[in-house]
Amino acid sequence: MAETGIFCSGAHVLRKAGANANATSKGEDYYNDFISQAESYINSVVHYNWSDNFVAANDDVKMILREAASNLAAVYVIQYDMSGFTSRIEAEDMINVLYRRFRDCMGVLKEQDNQTYLKGA
Repeated sequence: MAETGIFCSGAHVLRKAGANANATSKGEDYYNDFISQAESYINSVVHYNWSDNFVAANDDVKMILREAASNLAAVYVIQYDMSGFTSRIEAEDMINVLYRRFRDCMGVLKEQDNQTYLKGA
């Protein structure tokens, strides 16, 4: 199976999910699915299909999209099975940090003033 992510790769997601994430959820078919879900969600929330226009976007925009998608996909990888972490608190802390940064990125992508800038960048 080949990687199917547009905004990010499996390597971006796995680095964020950490060494203790479940082996099944770190598998290519799982993280590809998680990345696809994250990308679709981002496009739907911001009402703009960044997937179709990703190549034309400048590097700053691509990095915001990469961070948002990889953070959300990493949350999915971690939450799949938290039993491998040293504690549930460790897994939850990782999820909280990743989700907070995901929300920050979504705020940038959703803000109307930024949308004009990002689409023109």
